[in-house]
Amino acid sequence: QVQLVESGGGLVQAGGSLRLSCTASGSIVSINAMEWYRQAPGKQRELVATITSSGSTGYADSVKGRFTISGDNVKNTVYLQMNSLKPEDTAVYYCNCYAAVVAGAFRRYWGQGTQVTVSS
Repeated sequence: QVQLVESGGGLVQAGGSLRLSCTASGSIVSINAMEWYRQAPGKQRELVATITSSGSTGYADSVKGRFTISGDNVKNTVYLQMNSLKPEDTAVYYCNCYAAVVAGAFRRYWGQGTQVTVSS
């Protein structure tokens, strides 16, 4: 019912930058929030950044000051600008949205993930 497609991952040297994109499509009535999570090998998936439909944002402490989340409500797209990347940012990054295909009935949808690798 809702599909999320991520792009922009890749290999970058420490100190470099990448920009991730995620677009939601399908029979969407409303999106309440969109988020980026990441999961490194052997670790639990963790929340990286959140943006609500009103534009409020939140970040994990580990990325504050380096990552910026932004969104385009018209295109149902969220971006994650990642600067000053560190090897510990290496992970699969997943897009997530809290959306409704029926008015008032929100649930979470996940993208397939995009690999980000930061070399030292």
